Amino acid sequence: MTTTTMPAGTGRTGAATACPVTTAPRGRATTATATAPTAPVTTATATATATARTATGCPVTAATVAAEAPAPAPAPARASATGTAAGGAPAPTGSAGARAGSFTEQYLLSPAVNADPYGYLNALRDHDPVYWSAMHRAWLVTGHDHLMHCLRDPAVSADRVRPLMDAVPEGARDDAERAFGILSRWMVFNDPPQHRRLRQVFQDQFAARAIGRYRGFVERATRAMADRRAAPGKAGDLVADIARPLPALVFARWLGVPQADAPSFWYWNARVGDLVLGAAQEEREYRTSLQSLVNLEDYLADLVRQRRADPKDDLISAVLAGGRIGASVSEEEFVGMLTQMAFAGGETTSNLIANTVLALLTRPDQLAAVREDPVALVPMAVEETMRFDGPSKMSIRIAAEDLDLDGRAVRAGDRLFLVTAAANRDPDRFADPDRFDVRRGSGGPMHLGFGFGAHFCVGAALARLVAVSAVDVLVRERPGLEPADEPLSWQPSLLNRALTALPVRY
Repeated sequence: MTTTTMPAGTGRTGAATACPVTTAPRGRATTATATAPTAPVTTATATATATARTATGCPVTAATVAAEAPAPAPAPARASATGTAAGGAPAPTGSAGARAGSFTEQYLLSPAVNADPYGYLNALRDHDPVYWSAMHRAWLVTGHDHLMHCLRDPAVSADRVRPLMDAVPEGARDDAERAFGILSRWMVFNDPPQHRRLRQVFQDQFAARAIGRYRGFVERATRAMADRRAAPGKAGDLVADIARPLPALVFARWLGVPQADAPSFWYWNARVGDLVLGAAQEEREYRTSLQSLVNLEDYLADLVRQRRADPKDDLISAVLAGGRIGASVSEEEFVGMLTQMAFAGGETTSNLIANTVLALLTRPDQLAAVREDPVALVPMAVEETMRFDGPSKMSIRIAAEDLDLDGRAVRAGDRLFLVTAAANRDPDRFADPDRFDVRRGSGGPMHLGFGFGAHFCVGAALARLVAVSAVDVLVRERPGLEPADEPLSWQPSLLNRALTALPVRY
């Protein structure tokens, strides 16, 4: 488990064994030192951990394997839905004006970087905002403008189902065909115009005005959960007490899942997460995850049939009433997209709630300001968290064709790690970017915490509603809320920025 004390927003570097490598970034020649952990990164919450080797030969962990390249023989590392490396061919040399000075590359899942990535990501961005990493076999895109370019460029593709299929052990392949058919219908794995066609089905129901209809329910649910799980003076874990169960409760209600079905529903979701985020490693784990995805689709298909016959006040009924299902989108596609909604419904919001509360508790002046004017500043605190320490560190893309990115020759099939956590602290876009400021306001440069363009998070309005409600109740109605004197731990993940627990006294 990676542990650290309450962060103050500054970066750390940890002791690690240095594995000198010469990185020849595509379109640029330079020498760097790469560091990797000498022991596997483990976590109490990880369902599986595997040790892989990168192209450098340094041992690295694949606890999430969420974007890990296939390792050399004899035992290739599993890859996740975020994609595998493109062939591992040597990077071409050339010159695009290498920056002065040396740079020490570190493995992104090393304990120190995973615990507090921002100091390292700042150094990486300053060194080269489009950096070819031999260690990760991917382009690390950290500059705000460069990342925006990738999100706009149709040559940068979100279609990454095939690499995940290739990662499944041979013994589980017979179970995989239907499951990967389901994943191929997820919006997040489709490019325009297919993505646009699928997304339009949910556009009206996810609009801020439509989500606002649930404000009363969300506020009542938040207060009831806080009264039951977070009584004043009680010591507890804010992640387990509020941040994780509240989004799950709200989303299940909004989707239309009966309370009696919730345990199975969320179990299947957790196992689908193992598959998509790369925690599944062994053949047995893959079989369980694949079957859970099939079970989830079967359940949601039956729920759709029920809502056709007996509409309710929920998402499924509202979409069916819109008339697009069976016209622009098939029912099979609709159910497939619902499995994505089910999987994505809680994770981002849970992390957002916990990270916002952590940022406030570790900055008494900011917490005092929010308590002084909660109506104005609670939403701004949530928005600032999306920029400063958001629930997602990066997204992964594949180059669909050769392209030029800031003078670098990116090849078709190359992976690109779009590191939003670094772009959101780019000093070329944000003044004093390493300072958490609840008064930063919404009129300045746009953060990329919810993505941008075609893949802007369709559930952003719901995530904001739930997170604001939770933070509002906690800061207003728990005046004694304070952090416990215990170390923090973060889930080892390339993609997510997620606390395993947030010990507090309410």
